[in-house]
Amino acid sequence: MKLRAVTSLAAAHYLDVMGGFHVRPGDGLPEETKTLLMFGPREPGFWAHVTRAPEFRDGKAHALDRWSTRVVGSLAHDIGADPYFPFGGPPHRPFVAWALRTGRAWSSDVGLLVHDQAGLMISFRGALGLSEYLDLPGRGTRPCDTCAEKPCRTACPVAALTERGYDIPVCKTYLVSQEGQGCMGNGCAVRRACPRSEGSGRMAAQSAFHMRNFLG
Repeated sequence: MKLRAVTSLAAAHYLDVMGGFHVRPGDGLPEETKTLLMFGPREPGFWAHVTRAPEFRDGKAHALDRWSTRVVGSLAHDIGADPYFPFGGPPHRPFVAWALRTGRAWSSDVGLLVHDQAGLMISFRGALGLSEYLDLPGRGTRPCDTCAEKPCRTACPVAALTERGYDIPVCKTYLVSQEGQGCMGNGCAVRRACPRSEGSGRMAAQSAFHMRNFLG
């Protein structure tokens, strides 16, 4: 199996390989697993594609997670891999630690994960563990290191998410207020402020979906 072949199979479902690594002890994976690849939305077009899926039409909860389970599970079956997901459980998989291992994602200046292409809009829909060593996607550079203005640090209207940490109660209180509807409809102001996020292709409708789920 070649990385190019896996990337092509994933692209048919508007998923992209967002990074990967060769497994070592302590990664929380079976001993026979040699390579882990992490998948996220392929933009542009992910949200338009996924919302046409049956999971978004049956009226049941957790549509995106169920879509991810079906699609990533199908990819795993096709290439003989083990699927892993950042939701459900136990066991809860260490997706943040895995992302940091890829050389494509880092802790940002506000503590959220930042990706070399998706910026603060990075998200993962699943991962595949393969029992062979694949060539890995190229490593990137941390966007925050070359970001002069660092708008993420001051973007939150109520200072709930800054370099000092994340005050979730203050964030949620703001989101249910009239003033917070901009974040509810367009996505977190801090995530949107990241210059790298601007080119991620994330649609406002997808961000709004995640914000509604965040509030429960």
